Amino acid sequence: QVQVMESGGGAVQAGGSLRLSCKASGADFDGLALGWFRQAPGKERAAIGCVSRFGAVRNYGDSDLGRLTISRDNAKTTLYLQMNSLQSEDTAMYYCAVTTSGACSDAAAWYKYWGQGTQVTVSS
Repeated sequence: QVQVMESGGGAVQAGGSLRLSCKASGADFDGLALGWFRQAPGKERAAIGCVSRFGAVRNYGDSDLGRLTISRDNAKTTLYLQMNSLQSEDTAMYYCAVTTSGACSDAAAWYKYWGQGTQVTVSS
């Protein structure tokens, strides 16, 4: 059983930055693929990106290129999401998702383990 816990969310003004963290435990971290999803009020959960077991990053949100950066630190068993130049439309609950397959997908059903989410609120 993989335990997943996000942290780092909060309230920030437009133009600001946040770094979200996702700690995963209970499995060989090096073999995991980990992704970030977000769900805004009234919208479906959407994939932001993923890092495979080999460190390959997949970005799934074209509009976020350059503002959102995903990375992993295997030594710290942690996945990160660096968010810069935040906009009001970035307001959402952010979720970390984990699969033991080691491969990435933009489909939520691909990931078996999920955190509880961390809220990001951007005010203009």
